[in-house]
Amino acid sequence: MTRMTRIFKAALYIPAYHTEGKKNPRHPCHPCLKDYLHAEGEPCSSATLVNYHLQNHFIMKQLFFTILFAVFLLPLAAQSPSPGETPACPPKYEVRAAWVTAVYGLDWPRSRATTPEGVRKQKAELIEILDRLKAANFNTVLFQTRTRGDVLYRSKIEPFNSILTGKTAGDPGYDPLAFAVEECHKRGMECHAWMVAIPLGNRRHVTSLGKESVTKKKASICVPYKREYFLNPGHPETKEYLMSLVREVVNNYDVDGVHFDYLRYPENAPRFPDTYDFRKYGKGRDLAQWRRDNITEIVRHLYKGVKALKPWVKVSTCPVGKYRDTSRYPSRGWNAFHTVYQDAQGWLGEGIQDQIYPMLYFRGNHFYPFVLDWQEQSNGRQIIPGLGIYFLDPSEGNWTLDEVERQMNFTRAHKLAGQAHYRVKYLMDNTQGLYDTLEENFYTAPALQPAMPWIDNVPPTAPTHLTVTRQPDGYTHLSWMPATDNDKRNVPAYVIYGSDTYPVDISNPENIIAQRVEGTEYTYAPVRFWTAKRYFAVTAVDRCGNESEACR
Repeated sequence: MTRMTRIFKAALYIPAYHTEGKKNPRHPCHPCLKDYLHAEGEPCSSATLVNYHLQNHFIMKQLFFTILFAVFLLPLAAQSPSPGETPACPPKYEVRAAWVTAVYGLDWPRSRATTPEGVRKQKAELIEILDRLKAANFNTVLFQTRTRGDVLYRSKIEPFNSILTGKTAGDPGYDPLAFAVEECHKRGMECHAWMVAIPLGNRRHVTSLGKESVTKKKASICVPYKREYFLNPGHPETKEYLMSLVREVVNNYDVDGVHFDYLRYPENAPRFPDTYDFRKYGKGRDLAQWRRDNITEIVRHLYKGVKALKPWVKVSTCPVGKYRDTSRYPSRGWNAFHTVYQDAQGWLGEGIQDQIYPMLYFRGNHFYPFVLDWQEQSNGRQIIPGLGIYFLDPSEGNWTLDEVERQMNFTRAHKLAGQAHYRVKYLMDNTQGLYDTLEENFYTAPALQPAMPWIDNVPPTAPTHLTVTRQPDGYTHLSWMPATDNDKRNVPAYVIYGSDTYPVDISNPENIIAQRVEGTEYTYAPVRFWTAKRYFAVTAVDRCGNESEACR
């Protein structure tokens, strides 16, 4: 949608009283004009919008002059943007993530891999999800890899999740994680192995796993609590058991990250059965601090273990969204620090996380102050707020699309590393038009991954000798000499840029044609021949997100 079109639509829109995102009680069907323009991706003044109570002829008069301005004067005004006006172009570096949930088949899969046709359908379902994420310029897939003591990859430690075949420990005939990684990389997207850490499932689930359950193999590190089983964070062997699973994943798969979920104690767990361990290992600490230290020690062990194997693999966690009470806004008794013993901001300060995805499934003052709190305590690490888009579904909540739009605008205005959407189903269903809004207004251009300078801040050398060959079929063949990286374990990937002007501006994400290109050649096939780019540039990117100078 063009800027003129958005303003023209706004001109036909009757604004209502602006009440911090609330709808006007006198005009409940209309959000405020400011919210409308933000929702359409249109920047507007920060001045307060109050009480546009327009009546009768005044409405028509105002409307007439607004339309007159839009049609005749806007082209001139657009040539001179107002000072401080937010650029329409999205950021070049931004994490755009979606959780793909496998437990109970919530997002994937729907088919069972019990026959060759079932395998084909199961793979096709995942491909459809990835294709649509790619079309909307997402760049990160959080693929559920471990659920409740079972997994979605070929493991020597835990059995396959039954959602794949309908049978406990049933082999689907292929490796879902390997397939997900390959397909994500084909589309230039990162694939992070999302692993649920501490919960092991209810009694029925544990019983169904039989002798393959960790509760049988490693009974000493498992405890029952409230009709469920959990790994015991207070047992010294728990961290190594989790590391053994992580080691399988990191060693055997080309994952871009390992993402930990539920790396915490159960909520409201005053009777969690760890009295014996506390007496043995507490060493003078109070119970709450001991529990927080237990979780932190697991996080530290996993982080250092991953970095010893592959330093470029990102380590992240999705903690409870509110760390603790802020100076002005209480957490209402639900926070990471006190309720579930996650000292997640301490992890950031210690540098044992690369990314944090706080589960900020809230709105209003339960969202914005806590986002800022995470950002202020980030220690230079990447904060990617998890957005509760499932609340757009009437069966889940009463959110409207403008709430998610405001949260998106807020995270960008305050320069957070990106956004993550829980869950992918609501993107695929285009709930309340969310997918369309992201594709048309927010994610209008591709984005590269933000760099991790705390791991490696040296970019690869620039590729050289770019050769551009126009082909009779309208395609353009590009080839270049390879770049080199200071980490000899990885060959750099490449980003292709194209433009109608020379030199190609590589700071503009709208010029990105392809990313994560492997090899030293690429065939550019424009969607329409009359939109074909005339000039090209190529850069090299390492696994830590450092980008080289351009070869043009």
